[in-house]
Amino acid sequence: MSLYPTLEDMKVDHYIQQRVADSFNQPAQPQLLYNTNNNINYGYNLTQQQQNADLYPRLVEYMGLNITPEMLNQQNELALAPANNQVHYTSSGNQMLVAPVTGLNNAGVLRSDVKQGIRQVVLCKDAKGFIGLKVKSVNKGIFICFVESNSPAAMVGLRFGDQIIQINDELVAGWDTDKTMKFLKKAAPEKITMAIRDRPFERTITMHKDSSGTVGFIFNENKITSIVKDSSAARNGLLIDHHMVEVNGQNVIGMKDKEIKDIFEKAERTITITILPSFIYEHIMKSIGWSLVSKRMDHSIPDV
Repeated sequence: MSLYPTLEDMKVDHYIQQRVADSFNQPAQPQLLYNTNNNINYGYNLTQQQQNADLYPRLVEYMGLNITPEMLNQQNELALAPANNQVHYTSSGNQMLVAPVTGLNNAGVLRSDVKQGIRQVVLCKDAKGFIGLKVKSVNKGIFICFVESNSPAAMVGLRFGDQIIQINDELVAGWDTDKTMKFLKKAAPEKITMAIRDRPFERTITMHKDSSGTVGFIFNENKITSIVKDSSAARNGLLIDHHMVEVNGQNVIGMKDKEIKDIFEKAERTITITILPSFIYEHIMKSIGWSLVSKRMDHSIPDV
């Protein structure tokens, strides 16, 4: 699935792919292009003028940091020089992960990967006219707060915390909860297209069990309340006042603490959890009936 840094990137990329496909009567094949600043851009076999168009943000502009080509080259050399034969490399979006302990293609890490990009999903309503999700307005944005098990929303991979940017070419920025749900209710049942930003408030933490089988933190009703000094949780930057929403990619919202502990105990040595700041989590959850979440929330284990 393609990921895009902005909605505009997705639209332009789709437009270029369609133009190329129309010209050659075949799907456009992306190819890696390099500009004079040694930055990597994704382009297509188009004219030089089209190739020079900046469809993606340049690394030198990332978060206002003054990243020089020399710095990039140095980091690339470090990343591509394994220290021993046990170092594995796997790509994650536009990043290269080094995993000498976790191992290559760890299922929990792959399922839990949070990518700050825009993706497009297409779904339809079920026989009863439902798509199986509820939304919540937070800071002028629309966020998914409930995904029903075995629903169309669950089948296309929508998750708690995902932000809806667009529905059927309608931008939803500034919409409230009721307006969004009414729009979805009136939408044609055979095809609903959404542009989704992948869980912008969330982050993932990967940890490893110690000899006693623990990773070093305490939680109560999904909320992380205490972190053990010098534990894997502490070393990897886990924070209190955050709620767990996934463990190894499996949604744990609505589960009892005992059920979540069972997942930890049965998991292999590596544990990856997805966390959300508690003030955001509580704001999203406060309007949802707990019985609905505990009985009908999707808890399936996603495919890698």
